[in-house]
Amino acid sequence: MSPTAVPEAPDPAVSDFLTAHKLARPGEAAQWTPLAGGVSSDLWRVDLPGRSLCVKRALARLRVAAHWEAPVSRNAYEWAWMRFASLHRPDSVPELLAHDPGAGLFAMAYLPPERYPMWKSQLLAGEVEVATAAAVGEVLGALHAASAGDTVLAAEFATDANFHALRIEPYLLATAAAHPGLADILQSLADRTAGTRLALVHGDVSPKNILVGPSGPVLLDAECAWYGDPAFDLAFCVNHLLLKSLVVPGRRAELLRSAHALAAQYVRQVDWEPRSALETRTASLLPALLLARVDGKSPVEYLTDDRHRLFVRTVASALLRAPAATVVGVLDAWVTALEGPTETQTETETETETETETETETETETETETEAESDSGRPA
Repeated sequence: MSPTAVPEAPDPAVSDFLTAHKLARPGEAAQWTPLAGGVSSDLWRVDLPGRSLCVKRALARLRVAAHWEAPVSRNAYEWAWMRFASLHRPDSVPELLAHDPGAGLFAMAYLPPERYPMWKSQLLAGEVEVATAAAVGEVLGALHAASAGDTVLAAEFATDANFHALRIEPYLLATAAAHPGLADILQSLADRTAGTRLALVHGDVSPKNILVGPSGPVLLDAECAWYGDPAFDLAFCVNHLLLKSLVVPGRRAELLRSAHALAAQYVRQVDWEPRSALETRTASLLPALLLARVDGKSPVEYLTDDRHRLFVRTVASALLRAPAATVVGVLDAWVTALEGPTETQTETETETETETETETETETETETETEAESDSGRPA
């Protein structure tokens, strides 16, 4: 939760929220500083005499290049997910202060970046600690295990419409439109994911939404919360470690070990279904999410090299056509592709193969690349 350079005041409804919930006294001086990083919500740090807090408000239209709208009711589900997490792993979320579901607003403790650095920032800076990834896997698995089979939570988080608007459509279906040759596979994955309801899913377990705190990882931004397929969360997070291994080559080995450690620690928590079933769904979903972060509605901003995007398309397409049975199988395929005969030769062969396999997709992919390069919204 890092501040942007220029402070600004929100509209009166947001500041009135603090007064109404006795988080600020009428007329009390307050400095509002917008926090960077979000495309789906407005987020402010509020400095009051002797204390600071954080206020979040959901947006109806997300700040990305592609047209992307989502219901603001997701703010209430994010609050509810954080309440659930605070009961089971209180150190894994910020302290919750107040909520106004009608206004789509809530307040929580402000966690200073000097004590709670963002995991994404650390990874991109080459500060890769395998133990951090293992801790993320353990927390995520424990929260899924705590929610599995809970019919009350299933009813409370029957947020299928939200999850479709925020995840199924912009990631899986938009990618299917960009890759007609893979459309049937991606549609099948979308249908399977939407129809699987086993545990409470966070929906955005990305390094940008994880702070590395003194007592372990702290998860943020659960507005995609949904009672559904826990494999989505695991695949979503491992995906980011693989993508970062392309742009932080000096720490590639540690990033790949981190992906292994996160998945291994997570799988140890799985007691609600056969581990092999969870792994099979994760392994088939992971390449779809890799491809989505290049050609979906929310491409990662740091894959600026055409060769990296081509590499992702080639490896992900192959894994979609011939799925691995386990997460380790996906990681092994990724490493094998990275360790081609020589970098130059591998790039040439990959480009030739991709041109042959995706001749019918060229125009759509070119359009999507333009969108990806112009998207300066939410980092991933």
